[in-house]
Amino acid sequence: MSMSDFLSPLDIAAAIQAFQAPGSFDHRKFFQLTGMSKKSVNQIKNIFKLLDDDENGVIEEDELPFFLQKFQPGARLLTATEMEKFMAAGDRDRDGKVGAEEFQEMVQS
Repeated sequence: MSMSDFLSPLDIAAAIQAFQAPGSFDHRKFFQLTGMSKKSVNQIKNIFKLLDDDENGVIEEDELPFFLQKFQPGARLLTATEMEKFMAAGDRDRDGKVGAEEFQEMVQS
């Protein structure tokens, strides 16, 4: 399974291009540009599984630098500030992780 099973490769490429500059990443805009925000709950959960490197059911801070690369190999790494903003937006229970339900809420907000 790959991101292109759920999202248009053209939409992914446009989103990666839009956030090419370090510090420019905005998760809400990224979810919109990729079309992820319009996907079903089941599709978002499948995308989440692709982002969860160690398959432990959560996205942890050590997985976040590579977030964009999960969508397009060779994409830049997220900066520390971008990762902090992502975690602040997604980690509703403040356990230092973004679970599948938290991610789904984040994508659809």
